[in-house]
Amino acid sequence: MSRQSPLALFVGIPNPTLSLDEIALFRETNPLGLFVGRRNLRNPDQAKALIASFREAVGRDDAPVFTDQEGGRVQHLDAGPWPLFRSFDEFAELARHDLALAKRALRLSSRAMGTMMSELGLTSGCSPVLDLVFPTTSAVIGARSFGPDPELVATLGREVVEGLLETGNMPIMKHIPGHGRATLDSHKERPVVDASRETLLATDFKPFVDLKGTPWAMVAHVVYSAYDKERPASVSPVLHDVIRNDLGYDGVLVSDCIFMNALEGTMPERVKQVLDAGYDIALHSHGDLADSEAAAKAARPLSEAASRRIDAAKTRLGSQKVNVAQVHAEVENMFANAFVS
Repeated sequence: MSRQSPLALFVGIPNPTLSLDEIALFRETNPLGLFVGRRNLRNPDQAKALIASFREAVGRDDAPVFTDQEGGRVQHLDAGPWPLFRSFDEFAELARHDLALAKRALRLSSRAMGTMMSELGLTSGCSPVLDLVFPTTSAVIGARSFGPDPELVATLGREVVEGLLETGNMPIMKHIPGHGRATLDSHKERPVVDASRETLLATDFKPFVDLKGTPWAMVAHVVYSAYDKERPASVSPVLHDVIRNDLGYDGVLVSDCIFMNALEGTMPERVKQVLDAGYDIALHSHGDLADSEAAAKAARPLSEAASRRIDAAKTRLGSQKVNVAQVHAEVENMFANAFVS
């Protein structure tokens, strides 16, 4: 008898190792994937062992394990031997000086980062950020963005997507359909964007349309009042349909972390809200054993459509690897020499 499909859920854990109770829970409930952060990642051997133990628990060698690894202030592989990568706004600054050089540097940096993650067993670093940035944009985005120009954001974002894919690491564009006009931090409050549909389609939404071939996307916890006055996109059936139909996106859709204060209700209620809205997967990236157990009870198996999208995404992954230290040094030399007159 075949095992039931995985739950449409990512879980998080508090420590660098799985407890026996966590192993038993994950074996029983079979969540799709694991999300790890700084608290879970100490060094390469430890990270590899943690990832392997999760995959053994759920009985799937390819169970996805994600982290946040964009560069700049959002890179959870920032301890031990791992190199530090530049933020996206630094590449945007380079692009304003020399676009071709910036594209080359970003592709190389993405290959190095993708190789580094793939060698650890990490499936994705949840990148690139395709949100625009404006003078009023919440600082939660800030230097994570390539800037206010939708065309430049898409151009540079494409280099990240392709560079990661080449190394077998899954790109996830975020935060669809665009967090840039939000003036509040969705980790702390519920942002409301009141821009018109016409404005959003011409600006914030545009990079996501231009890169709609990206296999995965993460959905923003932002209210877009022109479409749904009450619910953030991540729990809105209306915005789900906008993303699928108006933006033409048919990749895997995962929510941003449901622990963020932009959402309301208990964690199990939030899991249900995300899945009821039509999204493929709920991201529950924090919490302890009791939180994970409650989330698993609220989740449901992946839909056939979600499984199809996940399988299609895997076919996009390449196998190219680079020398991480060497390529990282090459990128740093590009920056060092770029502004020398």
